[in-house]
Amino acid sequence: VENIGPRCTYKEDFKRILLPAVYSFVFLLGLPLNAAVILKIWKARPNLSRNNIYMLNLATADFLYVMSLPLLIYNYASHDYWPFGELACKLVRFQFYSNLHGSILFLTCISIQRYVGICHPLATWHKQGGRRLAWCICGGVWLVVVALCAPTFHFASTGIQRNRTVCYDLSRPEHSLDYYPYGMALTCLGFLLPFMGVVVCYCRMACFLCRPVSYQGVSVATGEKRDKAVRMIIIVVAVFCISFLPFHLTKTMYLLVRTLPKAPCEMRNLFSVIYKSTRPFASMNSVLDPILFYFTQPRYRKSTRRFMLKVTTLKDKEREREREVKNMLMKESA
Repeated sequence: VENIGPRCTYKEDFKRILLPAVYSFVFLLGLPLNAAVILKIWKARPNLSRNNIYMLNLATADFLYVMSLPLLIYNYASHDYWPFGELACKLVRFQFYSNLHGSILFLTCISIQRYVGICHPLATWHKQGGRRLAWCICGGVWLVVVALCAPTFHFASTGIQRNRTVCYDLSRPEHSLDYYPYGMALTCLGFLLPFMGVVVCYCRMACFLCRPVSYQGVSVATGEKRDKAVRMIIIVVAVFCISFLPFHLTKTMYLLVRTLPKAPCEMRNLFSVIYKSTRPFASMNSVLDPILFYFTQPRYRKSTRRFMLKVTTLKDKEREREREVKNMLMKESA
């Protein structure tokens, strides 16, 4: 229960079931999936494409965030009890927002890269710099993410509620007005602007891919490139619709209501429940991002199929051996 104002309390019993369940799911799937993506890309590092460089950084951000989830699972399963100290509270909140906005920015980089490759296939300006430029862009993204999320170390903190130590997500209730300008700026710079860029890129790509294969004497894209681009559009749109858009809409409404001094407790509680119900799904991008890599990398899909084929073949051979052993034992006993 979170105290807001002298008389208003938030009833958040739903968090004890929803958040541990979703975070456990994300941890169990996100940890091996992102580790597999990192290892797969790292093995091919002498010949990394620019797209894979962005994917490597995206998977790294997701992996670091997933590693912090056990603390949150324990926290919410223990009725919001936070025994890990002030610094751990600030780090966990920073990891959440840095992963969230890092994922948004790296997905934006991937989308722009794909847009340029599809809509401007003959241009050479975007090929100058190659992998070195891609690494510099990734370094710039990390710097922007750190700068955007650094105030989290100031606002996120522990507090005492009903004789229990808790870790505040946004800020202490008494700092709601101070947090509001930063929260709105973070939403605009870390989500709205990149989202608008992604929408423009994909609208242009959709128009371009709807053209005939040869348009005005210029080859638009091969069938494989078209399929790869369509798959990426579908998955990235799904990531934004599931993880990013609902979270930022409900967070904006919650921040606004939280700063209204005359807002009734029922309204505050309603928007708190709506916002905090979408918050765990913002972490679902740590599971969806590796799926993006899988469906946009034909070689990775082929190697996965080969691995699965080997596993099933080994199982079939083992079963066949077991049958032979059973038959031999039956003959000997007869």
